[in-house]
Amino acid sequence: MNKIITLLFLCTFFHFSCYSQKINKKKIDQFLDVLASQNLAMGSLSIFQNGKISYQKAIGYSSIDNNKKTATTIATQYRIGSTTKMFTAVLIFQLIEEGKIKLEQKLSDFYPQLPNANKISIADMLYHRSGLHDYTKDTNYSDWMDKSKTPDELLEIIKEKGSDFEPRTKNDYSNSNYLLLGYIIEINFKMPYANAVEKRISSKLKLNDTYYGSISNLKNNSISSYKYAENKWNPVAKTNLDTHGGAGALISTPTDMVRFIDALFSNKLVNKSSLSKMKTIINEYGMGLFSDKYGSENSFGHNGRVEEFYTAAWYFPKQKLSLVYCTNGIDYPRVDLIEGILKICFNQPFTIPFSKNTNLKSEDLDKYLGQYSSDQIVVNCTKNNTKLLIESKGKTFEVEAIADNYFMNKELGYFFEFHPEKRSLQIKETDNIYFLKKVN
Repeated sequence: MNKIITLLFLCTFFHFSCYSQKINKKKIDQFLDVLASQNLAMGSLSIFQNGKISYQKAIGYSSIDNNKKTATTIATQYRIGSTTKMFTAVLIFQLIEEGKIKLEQKLSDFYPQLPNANKISIADMLYHRSGLHDYTKDTNYSDWMDKSKTPDELLEIIKEKGSDFEPRTKNDYSNSNYLLLGYIIEINFKMPYANAVEKRISSKLKLNDTYYGSISNLKNNSISSYKYAENKWNPVAKTNLDTHGGAGALISTPTDMVRFIDALFSNKLVNKSSLSKMKTIINEYGMGLFSDKYGSENSFGHNGRVEEFYTAAWYFPKQKLSLVYCTNGIDYPRVDLIEGILKICFNQPFTIPFSKNTNLKSEDLDKYLGQYSSDQIVVNCTKNNTKLLIESKGKTFEVEAIADNYFMNKELGYFFEFHPEKRSLQIKETDNIYFLKKVN
C-alpha cells in the first residue's frame, strides 16, 4: 500500500469564481453534525476571512470518562503536532531578519557533533533536506515517547541514528530538523522555546490559548485524544511533548490558529521577503509550509498529528481565507472531511454522507465488482445480493454505502471510494490513502 503520510488535500479541481463569498454555514453544520452522530469525528473548526471569524463549530467530546462526557467547545485546546513547524519557521525568520543567524549558516556552528553538521544549513533543515534521520522513527521510540528526555539526550539519539542521505540530494520529512531549529531558537533568543513563542507570537497577536505544552504548563482546556473501537471512543496514551519541541509541542485552538495564519500572510510576523522565502516550494517542500494547487489557485499550510490529535491548517491567499480544523478523535478520512468543508465554502457540489437513500439494488453493485490492485495490495470486490463484499489477504468483509460510490466498514476503519469511469479505487483510513487500479 502506498501511504501518504504528510497529507495534502488532493482536491485539484476547485475553480474559484470570486474571492469573497458567503459561506453556507448551515451545510457545514449538517456535515459536521452527521459525522459526530455517526461517531466518525470529534473536534473544532474555525474559518477566518477578510479580517474576521466567519465560521466556528465544535463537535464531539473533549473528555470521556466512562459515562461522563464533556462536550467540545470552540475554546477546547488541542495538541497541534507538526503544525508547530509553522511557528518554528516564523521564529527562525525573525532571527534572520534581526541578523542573529543566516539561512546559509551551518549546523556545525551550534552542534558540530551531529552527522554532516558542516554541510547542513539552516535552509536545509527548514526544507527537510538535511538527511538527518527522523528521531521519532527510532524503533524504540514508543518505549520512551511518554518519558522526559533532555535536549542532550535527544541530540545523542539524533547523532547515533546518523544520516539517511547526503544533504540537499533530496527532501525527506524529518522531525529532527525542526527539533534542532527549536534549540537554535533558544540559543539565539537566549530564552526557552516556550518563551519565544509566547513573547514573539502569542502575546503579540493576543493568542491566549496558544502555548508550549510541557507537563508543567498544561491548562484546564487541554484534552486527551481518542480512537474509536468496539463501539466507543477509547483514550490514547499521551506522549511527552518536550520530546517534540519545535517539531510538534504546541497547543492551540482553531480560533487562535486562523488568526496566526492570517497574521503570517499579512506580514505581521515576518516581512515580505521572509514570507516569500517560506512560500518558495522546492521538491514539494516550503520552509515551514507546504503548498497545494486548486485550479489556478495556490493554498499554503501545514498538517499535524500527535497521538490521535490531527490538525489541518491552510490559507488561501486570493480569498484571504484561513481554515483550521483540529480533532481529538477521527475515524472519517481527514482528506474527505477537509475536502467536504472546502467544497461547501466555495459552493462546489457536495453530497453530505448518510444524507440520502443508499439502499442499493443488486444490479447497482455491478459497476464495482472485480479485482483492484496496486504494487503492494490486491482486493477483490464481489456481492451477496445487495451487499458489497471486499476480500483482501484471505479475509472478506461487508461494506456499507454512505454516499454515491462511497462505502465504509466502520469496524475496521476503512473507507472505499470507487471511480467506475476511471476503473480505480481509493482505500482510505484516517490519514492514509491507497490508490488501486481495476485489473479485471
